[in-house]
Amino acid sequence: MLSCNNVTFRYDRSGLPVLRGASLELEQGEIGILLGKNGSGKTTLFKNILGIHKPSGGEILFQGQNLTKMSRRERARRIAYVPQDIQFGELTVFDSVLMGRVSHFGLKASHADYEAVEKILQDMGLESYAQRNVAALSGGERQKIAIARAMAQEPKLMVFDEPTGNLDISNEHLIIQEAKKLAREKNISILSSLHDLNQAMNFGDKFFFLKDGVVKYAGGKEIITEDVILDIFDIHVHIVEIENEKVFVGGHIHGNLHEH
Repeated sequence: MLSCNNVTFRYDRSGLPVLRGASLELEQGEIGILLGKNGSGKTTLFKNILGIHKPSGGEILFQGQNLTKMSRRERARRIAYVPQDIQFGELTVFDSVLMGRVSHFGLKASHADYEAVEKILQDMGLESYAQRNVAALSGGERQKIAIARAMAQEPKLMVFDEPTGNLDISNEHLIIQEAKKLAREKNISILSSLHDLNQAMNFGDKFFFLKDGVVKYAGGKEIITEDVILDIFDIHVHIVEIENEKVFVGGHIHGNLHEH
């Protein structure tokens, strides 16, 4: 289980805090979606969970252990990260994904490591890309490679920062289905930020709405109401139910969320 308890963070001692006591809990195998305006603290919270930043206060626990006290290698065995800004260098797709196995092997990858990469490329429909240079691929293709590399770590928690942001509809669906399969079949927890509310509803089990550095609302789909969306995003939406699923309609929802 991931547990963030009253996490605070500021970028410098004289500056205002970006996180003002953020708390959330995510069970093993659950998919949690972090929602909020740009600037609400989503990426900062991610970076505190990942150890890129150290909280000014509070604590972050995973499976009962304090993440802030783990070495980078220990953390990499537990947590994989897919950032918005993806940098690979001049590597083939296969070698880029293999880099996700580094925390598992020492000086040399084993046959099992190569087989794991081949299986991931096959599952994500990337076999034909294996020997291509990642630098020559489109943004959406690189996003898929970054997610494949994260999967290669075989983590217990995956943190996605807008994982479908550069993808077309068919690839968005593929990534969400692959992530769901990981969560269900391998009991991996997933924490992801998303802008698209309908996509979030399709993806998530639990939802965390961040406002002014605090998780203001948390829970399952039942907590998501028109009033909550108005409070968090300052936009009016209508929620309708289609085949017992909530759907957001009206007002260019996706575009409005990106503008904030």
